[in-house]
Amino acid sequence: MSGRTDTGLVRDHNEDAISFEPDLGLVILADGMGGYNAGEVASGIATQVVAEVMRAQMMATPPHVKTAGSLWPVAHEMLLLAIDRANALIYTTAQEHSQCAGMGTTLVTGVFYNDHIAIAHVGDSRAYRLRGDDFEQLTRDHSFLQEQVDAGLLTPEEARHAPYKNLVTRAVGIGPVVHTELHEYEVQAGDVYLFCSDGLSDMLPDESLAQLIKLFKDNLPQACNVLIEQANAEGGRDNISVVLVRVNRDFPVESGIWNKFTGWFGTSS
Repeated sequence: MSGRTDTGLVRDHNEDAISFEPDLGLVILADGMGGYNAGEVASGIATQVVAEVMRAQMMATPPHVKTAGSLWPVAHEMLLLAIDRANALIYTTAQEHSQCAGMGTTLVTGVFYNDHIAIAHVGDSRAYRLRGDDFEQLTRDHSFLQEQVDAGLLTPEEARHAPYKNLVTRAVGIGPVVHTELHEYEVQAGDVYLFCSDGLSDMLPDESLAQLIKLFKDNLPQACNVLIEQANAEGGRDNISVVLVRVNRDFPVESGIWNKFTGWFGTSS
């Protein structure tokens, strides 16, 4: 795993936050919004709370559950609880501190287990998968633009150049309840997973993302740097955050789920 976040060329501070923990097989990326500095408060709370709650739940999971075959129901409930906790803290903080009023954050998080990944997301931060030559967006944006595309009012290409890209229809912390979307995917050795904020995906089309990851997938820190450099070269109009995960080999549940993923993913900062 490797990740990097960058302010970009236009914004004066960074409201994105990332966290990745190879020993848990866990990735978290958030893109905050709100008044001055409130966005970075929201994204910081989200990444910290989700990481802490996921770690606590994983460490408390009974051994018989960890070796019960499909862990999807367990991972599903863990992710929902972690995001609900983050939502509650962000919402409460916004209610209690006037400078944080209205803050919220997008969120995309993934947990790897038993040759699978569970991905939960809220908003328009994304997860992609590169498998061989196939590059696929695994999340679907919760945004006004995506609703326009789904309704046939805009083509995906028109949406890339629309003036209202940043209008999300879901976010963490803007209300007492958050609606999280979850999906599970089978993982194969050789897969590369990209988690990113819209500061990357708005600047570079999927074809460019795929090409750059293919070129640099053997050096994930360099791949992160190149993706951010290219997004800045295209204007860097927003904060840019990237986390990349390369799966080195299978990790069936018999291997000891959540016990040091270092050999499966490789680690780099």
